[in-house]
Amino acid sequence: MEDNNNQYATTKVQPKDFVSGWVVGFIIASTGLSVSTLFLGSEIALNLGLKQALIAFGVSTFVLTIMCMATTLIGNRSRLSTYMILHFSFGEYGAKIVNFIFGVTLIGWFAVAIELLAITIYDTSISTFNFVVSKALIIIVTSLFITITTVYGLRSIEKLANFSIPILTAFLGYVFYRSVADLESLSQLFDYVPKENSMTLFEAISILIGAAVLFPVLMADFSRFIKTDKQSLFSVLGLTIGTPLAYMLSAVPSIQTGEVDIIKIMEQYNLVIPAFLLLFIATWSTNATNLYSASLTFSTINKNWTFKKVAIASSLFGTILALLGFATYLFDFLEFLGILAPSISSIYFIHFFWIKKQKYNLEDINKWEFPALISWILSSIITVFTYLEVFQLTHAYFIDSFVLGGLIYVILERKRIF
Repeated sequence: MEDNNNQYATTKVQPKDFVSGWVVGFIIASTGLSVSTLFLGSEIALNLGLKQALIAFGVSTFVLTIMCMATTLIGNRSRLSTYMILHFSFGEYGAKIVNFIFGVTLIGWFAVAIELLAITIYDTSISTFNFVVSKALIIIVTSLFITITTVYGLRSIEKLANFSIPILTAFLGYVFYRSVADLESLSQLFDYVPKENSMTLFEAISILIGAAVLFPVLMADFSRFIKTDKQSLFSVLGLTIGTPLAYMLSAVPSIQTGEVDIIKIMEQYNLVIPAFLLLFIATWSTNATNLYSASLTFSTINKNWTFKKVAIASSLFGTILALLGFATYLFDFLEFLGILAPSISSIYFIHFFWIKKQKYNLEDINKWEFPALISWILSSIITVFTYLEVFQLTHAYFIDSFVLGGLIYVILERKRIF
């Protein structure tokens, strides 16, 4: 997948590097089997109970699937990365603003994942083995593995996903089976009532959408490599099936044991050492994808650096954030994404299909595209007010962001659209 243009960061993907939709679907599914995803599935199940948790898993996945199906076609038909697509709708300089925010966001996810891994291993090594493992050492070693994988591009990530997904799924499936086997009846799961219900169903849906809201925006990074439209739509199944499956594989054992920490759950089944390996592989696989997208982002901002240099610099930034304890702000971070990201995907969807008529030529990029920038800023400001419940529109702030971004953009660009 290597080429002179650094993973096609600023150019169109050539036919020689096209891949099957199932390859990309596997990569997307691998991101669902992450420490942070398992943590969310457990946390929401313990706060809501299984019945409402299943509703939250289903609704959030449905919303994200619809958004991904729209944006995956744009990547497949344009053959450009998300960050180059944003150059058309937001302009060269406007895209740099948006891309910088996306880059920092992806590095934030990178930091959260390796920090959660380090905390989990640190706590369990003390409680189980009475042995202290440095959290900083775990973060640095994990980051090194991820960086080495990422600098070799999508093919390297594909190989890692092909190796990791069967192992992770089988292992989590075994823990799921053991949890269910220990029940007297399945009704025990569905009758579970949280001791302290500190989370509403809407809050759970919002958090889950916020956790994966970058998928619709970033689908083009992966679908641009897929051979056909039909296969690019099939690749979305990696999210549609993989993410709720990961939530379920963590939710049921958590309800059965009362634990959020996946290693503590596995400790009850005498699987501590395999659990360490499981979480390390999961973090490695997921964060290679995060770092790949972040590196593509920053490559469009600083075109003088090679993809490898950008990947290494991005990894260092994420590692520093993890060492500083960025995971403390996880839920606030997810809600912040739910405000900013959805409107961007609706704007570039409208621009591609109705303004550019599905044709992007690299020589047509303008310095600024103010209608898109204004739409994004206004929709984000209004969404902040609906998030803070100053007033309400749809009662779902992430949907407010998506709809408002598209609606304001259509109004500002009505002459070009109609």
